[in-house]
Amino acid sequence: MMKIYYSSASPYSTKVRMAAHFAGLNARSVATDTNADPAELLAANPLGKIPTLVTDEGLAVYDSRAIMNYIDRQTKGTLYPRNAAKRTEVDVLEATADGICDSLLAIVYERRSRPEEKVHQPWIDRQWQKVERALDHLEANMPRLGRKPHAGHFALAAMLRYIELRFAGKWQRGRPKLKRFLSRFEAVFPDYARFKD
Repeated sequence: MMKIYYSSASPYSTKVRMAAHFAGLNARSVATDTNADPAELLAANPLGKIPTLVTDEGLAVYDSRAIMNYIDRQTKGTLYPRNAAKRTEVDVLEATADGICDSLLAIVYERRSRPEEKVHQPWIDRQWQKVERALDHLEANMPRLGRKPHAGHFALAAMLRYIELRFAGKWQRGRPKLKRFLSRFEAVFPDYARFKD
């Protein structure tokens, strides 16, 4: 069976696993500690990063957006619209949500990997400015959520789950639409609860 190597805290893993489940891709999730450099993961992905998808034939696909595109191709277009303009909108939404996650992770790693006296607060502040700008942009340009979620919606839901996990109470003020998004998303993707932990 196809495998997705993942970490439960990783927003990129959450995005991919939700999308694969929604699209009906038969893949087994394999919880992975990247700090341990597991041989199985390194054999599939020399970068040792998650998520990594490995097909039944042994093909390894990595980087969350590459995996999302692979899932879309394998399931005849379940995640991205065919219309070029709409596809670009979805791509930009996904890139925005992923970019927020990049900045959030930069903050987390800065705090986690350095002694307190060596944490570079200007770097953290710079990353948080990016997060704030992007959240405000999303609040002002909330994507329409119909009956069928697309790749951008999965990326946005995964990002909101992660920011609440690591920065609870620090992002909601002045962003009522973003605060409501997850309950709206769960209405069209009821299995979201499976991916909360």
